[in-house]
Amino acid sequence: MEEERVYPKEFLEYVQSITNKRAKVVIDHILKKGFITTEDLEKTYGYNHPPRAARDVREAGIPLETFKIKSQDGKSIAAYRFGDLESLQTNRVAGRILFSKKFKHSLFLACGGRCQVCNGQFEERYLQVDHRVPYEVIGEISDREVKNFMLLCGSCNRAKSWSCEHCANWKTEKKAIFCLECYWGNPENYSHIAMEKARRLDIQWHGDETKFYDAMKIIAGQYDIDLPEFFKQIIAERTKH
Repeated sequence: MEEERVYPKEFLEYVQSITNKRAKVVIDHILKKGFITTEDLEKTYGYNHPPRAARDVREAGIPLETFKIKSQDGKSIAAYRFGDLESLQTNRVAGRILFSKKFKHSLFLACGGRCQVCNGQFEERYLQVDHRVPYEVIGEISDREVKNFMLLCGSCNRAKSWSCEHCANWKTEKKAIFCLECYWGNPENYSHIAMEKARRLDIQWHGDETKFYDAMKIIAGQYDIDLPEFFKQIIAERTKH
């Protein structure tokens, strides 16, 4: 049983101002019970991916500790409680650290207005500032240098979040160097994807180029081969000598 904890007034005022639904569920439950388990999140609140709810709380600047507890059927599961309240960060909006427009624009100029994962061209407003090394691995970065961040489109940012949350380094190791050697942290020069030996290539065809894609799709269909596999076969054939 968790010992009842007394929270500072400033902390309570801040957590009560959080509007994110998943984060609010976690916060309110911890305030009432002292902690919340992955079982609570799945069975009571219907969240199939509990770490995502916990992450929402952390992204709001509220420190959470993860610990092990027994489920109703005796299995070891994760549980969450508030961490060191002195590390509370209140300079966050909608779960993100506040970045100045000037800083984001400097990133936009550095990447030429392209998502640094899929290489798609976007207006600045559609690109999101992303930490190369996730907050959950090393905490907040005080050094606001362009090299520590990149711009991603919403789709790639969601894909990175999912991959990182299932990575062993995210869960246990928490070493920045692994992130910087990963596709999701350094897509320009990487040696693994979420700790697995893998390579990935995102290609987009624009304008008149789309006719080449359409032609390859038709040919792949004639051979009853999935398009990505068809491209890999062509590349393997061209590079085997």
